[in-house]
Amino acid sequence: MKHVSLLLTGFTSLLMSYTACTPSREEASHLSVQVVETSAAGNKHQPVEPLAAAGDSAVALVLNPEEVFQTITGIGGSFTEASAHLLNQLSDTNRQRILQAYFGDEGARYSLTRTHINSCDFSVSNYSYAPVAGDKELAHFSIDEDRPDLIPMIKAAQEISTDGFKIIASPWTAPPWMKDNNDWRGGKLLPEYRDTWALFFSKYLDAYRAEGIEIWGLTVENEPLGNANNWESMHFSAEEMNAFVRDHLGPRLEADGQQAKILGYDQNRDELKHWVDVMYDDPEAARYFDGTAIHWYASTVEWFPDVLQYAHQKAPDKHLIETEGCVDAEVPKWQDDAWYWRKEATDWGWDWAPPETKHLHPKYSPVYRYARDLIGCLNNWVDGWVDWNMVLDRQGGPNWFGNWCVAPVIVDPEADEVYFTPLYHTMAHFSKYIRPGAQRIGFDLADEELMATAVQNPDGSLAVVVLNQTTRGRSLTVSLGKQTTHLQISPQAIQTIVFSKR
Repeated sequence: MKHVSLLLTGFTSLLMSYTACTPSREEASHLSVQVVETSAAGNKHQPVEPLAAAGDSAVALVLNPEEVFQTITGIGGSFTEASAHLLNQLSDTNRQRILQAYFGDEGARYSLTRTHINSCDFSVSNYSYAPVAGDKELAHFSIDEDRPDLIPMIKAAQEISTDGFKIIASPWTAPPWMKDNNDWRGGKLLPEYRDTWALFFSKYLDAYRAEGIEIWGLTVENEPLGNANNWESMHFSAEEMNAFVRDHLGPRLEADGQQAKILGYDQNRDELKHWVDVMYDDPEAARYFDGTAIHWYASTVEWFPDVLQYAHQKAPDKHLIETEGCVDAEVPKWQDDAWYWRKEATDWGWDWAPPETKHLHPKYSPVYRYARDLIGCLNNWVDGWVDWNMVLDRQGGPNWFGNWCVAPVIVDPEADEVYFTPLYHTMAHFSKYIRPGAQRIGFDLADEELMATAVQNPDGSLAVVVLNQTTRGRSLTVSLGKQTTHLQISPQAIQTIVFSKR
């Protein structure tokens, strides 16, 4: 039986430090530089050696640590029942390999995660923690549905993670008996159950805390605009969500002493302006909102910088977190790294977007979509970025509705085989080196064909991620104060460059 080895084993030890050009005597410290690259040609976090000198056509990248922007909350992926269920079908060796790859010191070191409250499409079946109709006091509330798979996965990740990670929890729907259509899909919360639904959140926080799992944040509703009633959903307008948070959820959590942050909206960026206007123009509601959650499905090519800038300016002291993105409407390609670098993937909008937005949904390269969106978001005030499922099978499930998608790690549980796709390595270029508490810093990049972002971490190190989508290699000169490092980035490649004190 062929087993796919984890290419990041010994990840940290592979990072070969080298001394960049010697700083002048006036400089107070001497910095070492570590560089790793992932490329379409096959590099997977391969250490990169410096060049002796820059070529004539070298691109200048000048870092400015004194220009400071947002503080980073974290980067990571989501705990779903689908992922947890698959992990429990693998051998202990492969289960640990995957968890170490995501949360271990030598892996991607995920620091911000998400999970679902009640079932979602990436569950094995529909379920709720409050199955008894009319139970307004939630006397029968229980998270037992999560005990076989989801809770053990989260606990195992907690044991592995040295620095720990934050969890955002999101409901796809209230129990059907609380809704005006008595269905898992669509409908709205009945007025008589608004207090009960607010209590539900508090009980969920208590129940998970009793398991040793602290929930850092809550979104009020996953995709409140709906999903054409295909799988679990519940509809809110911006005004309705404000009223629920202002009059029910916020006061309930406050009265119960809950510290979880409340994030509003939680859907695509094309509607973001309207939602932040409603959320933050209502002072009584705004005091309960700690920030806004967004998804990326409005486009495969556009990260909507103007909208992100608008949302930040509307509430500069609030979080702006990407809580979900994935390669959707695709069955995963097994053991085919090249596919993830080619412009062949299509999303839901390729077939279903209305004519006026069809141009936002062309064919795309999955690696570039991830890297471009991460860089675009970070450069426009987003402080957290969360991928969707961590693990899916070769069909892109399990998913009770058949809504197949791609995850960074694909498994074949029957053969006990694991495939770390290039998306996993793409995520690690950001999550491993851009740490919670980092501050995004300014830079000047003298070539529009390249993309980059840069941060200064709490330990003083500086991390820079550079994306080259072109089919030719490029010479780089990366300058930090009086210190300059000469590098070569491969065609179709991602590089992470880390400056740190020796």
